[in-house]
Amino acid sequence: MKNSILYCLAAAAMVLSFFFEQAPAASGNLVVASSQQASLLSGLVPAFEGDNSRTLSSSDSVAYDKVAERLGIETNYTENQSLLATVASWLGTPYRYGSSSKKGTDCSGFVTRVFQEVYGLTLQRSSRSMFGTVKRVDKDEMQTGDLVFFRRGPGQPIYHVGIYLKDNKFAHAACNGGVMVSSLRQAYYSRNFYAAGRVDR
Repeated sequence: MKNSILYCLAAAAMVLSFFFEQAPAASGNLVVASSQQASLLSGLVPAFEGDNSRTLSSSDSVAYDKVAERLGIETNYTENQSLLATVASWLGTPYRYGSSSKKGTDCSGFVTRVFQEVYGLTLQRSSRSMFGTVKRVDKDEMQTGDLVFFRRGPGQPIYHVGIYLKDNKFAHAACNGGVMVSSLRQAYYSRNFYAAGRVDR
C-alpha cells in the first residue's frame, strides 16, 4: 500500500516536472509565433501617411528629420512625408513668371506642380482661380498642405499663394528669391495674408 502511494506520488511528480519544463518553451514559441504574426500583418497592412499607429523605422525618422530641418520646421512624424520631401526638393528654384518647372516657377506654378506630384491633382493655374475652388479654413485651424492666399488690402485681388507647412511656416515662390519657406508672422506676409483654403484630396 505504501509502495503504491509512493509510486503514484513519484508518477505525479514526473508528470508535473515534465509539464513545468515544457511550459517556458511553449510560452516562448507562443511569443515568437505572435511576433511573427504581427510582423506578417504589418507587411500586409498598408502604412498610410499620417497614420499615428504606424511605428516609424529609424530610416523613416531620419528622412523626416532631414526634410524638416531643410524646411526649418519641427516634425512630429504625422505630416505627409511625400509633401514635405517634394516641397524641399523645390527649394531654391528661381522665380519665373508664367513658368512651372524647376528651371523657374511662379507661385501658382509651384503649387500646381507640387499638388500634381504629391496628390495627383490638377489645380487651377492662377492663385485667384485656385481660391475659388478651395474650402475656406480658419487661420488657427490650418493643416499641413492647406493653401494660404494673400492680397494687398481690402477689395484688392488675390495675387499670391503658398502651401502651409506648420508652425506658421509656408512654402512659396517669391518674386525676390524663388521657392523658399517664410513665416506668416513676418510683417509683410502678416499684413497681406487674406485666407487659408483646403483642397479636397
